Amino acid sequence: MPPITDALPDDPSTLKAMLIAELVQNERLRQIIKELQRHRFGRRAETLPEDQLLLGLEEAEQTEAAGEAEAERIAPQARAERATRRRMNRGSLPAHLPRVETVVDIEDKACPCCGHGLHRIGEDVSERLDVIPAQFKVLVVRRPKYGCRACEELVVQAPAPARLIEGGIPTEATVAEVLVSKYADHLPLYRQAQIYARQGINLDRSTLADWVGRAAFLLRPIHERLLAMLKSSAKLFADETTAPVLDPGRGRTKTGQLWAYARDDRPWGGDDPPGVAYVYAPDRKAERPTAHLAGFKGVLQVDGYAGYRVLADRGDIALAFCWSHVRRRFYELASAGPAPIASEALERIGRLYAIEKDISGHTAEKRRAVRQEKSRPILEELEPWLSEKLAMISQKTKLAEAIRYALSRWEGLTRFIDDGRVEIDSNVVERSIRPIALNRKNALFAGSDGGGEHWAVIASLIETCKLCDLEPHAYLTNVITKIVNGHPNSQIDDLSPWAYITAHALKAVA
Repeated sequence: MPPITDALPDDPSTLKAMLIAELVQNERLRQIIKELQRHRFGRRAETLPEDQLLLGLEEAEQTEAAGEAEAERIAPQARAERATRRRMNRGSLPAHLPRVETVVDIEDKACPCCGHGLHRIGEDVSERLDVIPAQFKVLVVRRPKYGCRACEELVVQAPAPARLIEGGIPTEATVAEVLVSKYADHLPLYRQAQIYARQGINLDRSTLADWVGRAAFLLRPIHERLLAMLKSSAKLFADETTAPVLDPGRGRTKTGQLWAYARDDRPWGGDDPPGVAYVYAPDRKAERPTAHLAGFKGVLQVDGYAGYRVLADRGDIALAFCWSHVRRRFYELASAGPAPIASEALERIGRLYAIEKDISGHTAEKRRAVRQEKSRPILEELEPWLSEKLAMISQKTKLAEAIRYALSRWEGLTRFIDDGRVEIDSNVVERSIRPIALNRKNALFAGSDGGGEHWAVIASLIETCKLCDLEPHAYLTNVITKIVNGHPNSQIDDLSPWAYITAHALKAVA
């Protein structure tokens, strides 16, 4: 191996550029390590949520890009090298995007050496992504009136096209844009009003709220049907999250709940498309999921909330509990300092997850067979080991609490062993809760219980679209237009997101 100095360039400017690039890279890596350490090991009050961690990484990457630009300014050859790497790594732009071609040609087609005419031997083609900022346009509808000279009082005119907001200015696409911006991109209505104002469109926040309320009322039957179709499944996930709601009588907010009921059978190749339905409730009482899931029979995968046990007592529902919640309790103990029992519990649970990673995407029969062979022995050893350790430690410790949490739910935690359709955890529905949390963070609270219900209706359709790889703006525009134009309620299934997806979109494994 040649000495390192032999690989260094002789040109001082190139050497300086390389050093700058290395310093920038090292600084970026140091910042990433600090953010990850804080995210993983920091005190709970200082632990970064995922979105804040991503913001920190964005800043580090921006710093790296600025350093690379400085290096390219000093050493132009470095610019050409990085441009080559970008072309190799970026992939191709989507084929469905319109192309606007520009030909950059030479002016003189005579050979600079001998003067003969040049002939074309090929071309280089490059593509760049361009964007046109959101543009508004006005759709003018003219309806001529006709009269009869013989019948002076007769006036004939085509009926006005139906619209969501009678006498209002928005098209259905405009209303859909407001819905997607609020519930998918987490932009509160007052921020949307500010964005519109920059283009000279003065829309009051209350006007946008009126559009959202009317659209939510119109879409409510689809939401109800979506929940009913999910309840016809043999297996669902359930979870809940807080939804702060303004309580004007008390001058503050009260804590409502958004319950999420999700289905995703892609990990075992099920035929039913994925979906999620949210239901708003003013509290977290056990009768809420009981009412929401009336008529459901099958396996319900949940966290450790005691309210779900009422459902199991009915006899129609079998609960499958979440190993992620069990693991989290041991992880908090192990990350705080030396904790041999918690660390060993994590190692044993990690072996279960390693098996699940290998069988993801296989059929339910295959998953069950592998679990019987590999996962069952791990669990058969884990239960007595936990019981033994529990007897050795103080019952007032967090470790004892974590062990009791697992042992008291053991039947539900091991249900996945005998059923290949059941997952090892409820992460499917927890992922569906994250957009709700982001919207809550940006909007702070809903204005009323009615606002919470609107939130549930529209978020259900948007998040189901996202699960099915369906563009929500196009879907909502089409559905609202159809309903406004009198789509029959007897054909409501034709308006569900599942009616708009292709078979190809369902094949992707979650």
